[in-house]
Amino acid sequence: MEISSMLSVLIPFFFLIPSIINARDSITPTQPLKDSNQNIISLNGQFELGFFNLSNRRYLAIKYRNIAPDSIIWVANRNSPLNDTSGILTITSQGTLLLTANNTKNTSSPKLIWRANGPNPTGSINPIARLLDNGNLVVGDYLWQSFDYPGNTLMPTMKFGWNIETGVDRSMSSWKSDDDPSEGQYHFKFDHSGYPQMFLKSQNVTVYRTGPWNGVRFSGAPNLKQNSFYTFDFIINEKEVYYQYNLTDLKVSTRMLLRTNGNIDRFIWNDKVNGWIQYLTTQLDSCDRFNLCGPYAICNINNSPVCGCLDGFKPKDPNAWETAYWNDGCVRSVKLECNSDGFKKVSGLKLPDTRKVYYNKSLNLKECEKLCHKNCSCTAFTNSDIRNGGSGCFLWFGELIDTRYYSKQDGQDLYVRMAASQLGSHSTTRKLVSILVPVLIFITGSIFIFVWLKRKGKREDFFPEQELSRSHMSASHTQDNDLELPFFDILTMNKATDNFSSKNELGKGGFGIVYKGILSDGQEIAVKRLSKHSNQGVQEFKNEASCMIKLQHRNLVRLLGCCIHEEEKLLVYEYMPNTSLDLLLFDKTKNCQLDWPIRFNIINGIARGLVYLHHDSRLRIIHRDLKTSNILLDNDFNPKISDFGMARIFGGSEADLENTKRIVGTYGYMAPEYAIDGHFSTKSDVFSFGVLLLEIVSGKKNREFSHPTHGLNLLGHAWKLYNEERSMELLDSSVEESANVPEIMRVIQMGLLCVQKSPEKRPSMSMVVLMLGSTISLPNPNEPGFFIEREIDCPSSSSNFNKSINEITITFMDGR
Repeated sequence: MEISSMLSVLIPFFFLIPSIINARDSITPTQPLKDSNQNIISLNGQFELGFFNLSNRRYLAIKYRNIAPDSIIWVANRNSPLNDTSGILTITSQGTLLLTANNTKNTSSPKLIWRANGPNPTGSINPIARLLDNGNLVVGDYLWQSFDYPGNTLMPTMKFGWNIETGVDRSMSSWKSDDDPSEGQYHFKFDHSGYPQMFLKSQNVTVYRTGPWNGVRFSGAPNLKQNSFYTFDFIINEKEVYYQYNLTDLKVSTRMLLRTNGNIDRFIWNDKVNGWIQYLTTQLDSCDRFNLCGPYAICNINNSPVCGCLDGFKPKDPNAWETAYWNDGCVRSVKLECNSDGFKKVSGLKLPDTRKVYYNKSLNLKECEKLCHKNCSCTAFTNSDIRNGGSGCFLWFGELIDTRYYSKQDGQDLYVRMAASQLGSHSTTRKLVSILVPVLIFITGSIFIFVWLKRKGKREDFFPEQELSRSHMSASHTQDNDLELPFFDILTMNKATDNFSSKNELGKGGFGIVYKGILSDGQEIAVKRLSKHSNQGVQEFKNEASCMIKLQHRNLVRLLGCCIHEEEKLLVYEYMPNTSLDLLLFDKTKNCQLDWPIRFNIINGIARGLVYLHHDSRLRIIHRDLKTSNILLDNDFNPKISDFGMARIFGGSEADLENTKRIVGTYGYMAPEYAIDGHFSTKSDVFSFGVLLLEIVSGKKNREFSHPTHGLNLLGHAWKLYNEERSMELLDSSVEESANVPEIMRVIQMGLLCVQKSPEKRPSMSMVVLMLGSTISLPNPNEPGFFIEREIDCPSSSSNFNKSINEITITFMDGR
């Protein structure tokens, strides 16, 4: 009996010996995987890699082995199926995976079906491809892995998102049908603009958005909660942006699936029913349809109809809402007034689309509100992290879209900008203050002007309109200290510009439109016309004129005069035949005109102009809006700095560092300490100059540049190349023939020195000129500012001399 009992135990084991011996978890150059039931099996026996049949087509796939044997988690050749069993998976001595099949036309040369398209090792010895216990197929020491190329399944430990260093962007795509693994119509991936979110798209049309990560979960996924099966987290740093979940109980099998109908569902294996049980679904109801209700609207599944307006807003087209067409959304019931506006708290929400937000993880809610209130374009704010009472800051600019209501428990708070009259008693005090403060300022200003006029006698104000209205000459003059400012009458301006004909337009900006004109003596001029709807006004007009009449330098554009007639306010400049730098530099058909000697001359000229502004003129002047569109080029491509509407003038004894609540300039060029905290100095201009240097070398815009591999902007890309000693790769290909390599390398290093995050470490412009004209050794730069962070998208408020621009400009101000 004992012998028979032993045999009954051992006999089944003997039958298992062949399968144990034949089982292997890897392939090598000498042991390929053929389509003959020679599957690769993970050590724990849970997953297998092999050739499988779907709709009479053969696929190389990874699937569960012991449970749900039909559950495929990854397919190599999903878009290139095999028609027969001639497939073979090999690994080369360099570590490249190749899937080939018999070539019917040439039997000696197999047909390539698929290859691993990740980074391959070089000089590898005896490379191995191994199937791990988590279902991941890896080559060598993770030189390539299947988890970097998901199909329709997200597995535990798999990183779903973007590797900035390698450029790998892990996203999901649905199967075409349940038995056809080729790419279907749905794709699920991160969008990295603004603050990262996951978007589900159907043929490039967005159908669902998860919302931003709030420290606990994605704002638009309230059912993503801590549980006993798995943990999850969202990571964002300088190297990676990804979502990941990990099992807390290794006995549990779970997977997230993007289904053919676009649903994103999580399944858990249940032994009792021997099948997958749906644990949760991401899209809950029709309110999860992306932007169903339009801007400034809110979707509430408990209401009928589901779409309504946020408090303080009304339907843009009430008739359209009656027919259940809601996409037009809502508009404000009361117009904003900027400095007297306040914020209304709305609770229980999925946060609006964050692709155009500014975010800062170090600010608290009060600091976030203060920053939003200072910017008239800021429409809402809230904490970016809801843990421990809240921290971090999101600022929205422009319309709020794709907002829905959950509950106060599952949703988040959003603070929406409202006019003071909509905010109740608290806003009444603020409104009263907003009325009294301007009155007091007016009274104080009137007293000051009266005293000043009394001391100066009957001297006219800076722009005496009564004097201008009496002028019928082509030009008259008024004195400012020892300088004269000519005044042109409106008839002369109308004639010179052919009544401001559109054919004479040179460009437009925050100030208004710039026209080309010709005076009666044949002199060509550029006429800058203040628009009635301009973001700027008389103050900027006077500011630019007062700057320009005090400045005389070969690298500053020359102001010829001005004209004020009723509503018209004009500045008249010398005409620059080669227009502005950006029109040539960023145009691939024109930038060949700017060879390296010309570009280096432009750099030197801009530097000398800034030295004059910062150090050599009678007053210290900080430009605050230095950019390529404000650099004009004469006949010989000599640069001239223009557009002083945003400049600040200081006496020589005044402090170099100033604070302001009115932040102006163009994002992509603004120094971080100025854009965020309002601290500006001559080093703010140095930062802008550094951006200019890198743009002139590369021929690319910092703001619009995003490297396809690592996603950094131009500053980050230049910094990365510099650290890898590959700086010359930054050079614009159109100047390669005229390149002076040592000179270019030096300019790139100087550019990085100028854009360092800390203003104290940036060189002065006088030091920059010294560096340009000598061979003194340069210090190594530190990390640049804004090389990875996302920036604010706001309406333009900066003027532009010679073109219509797409640059984003920001204005933080106390009032409009």
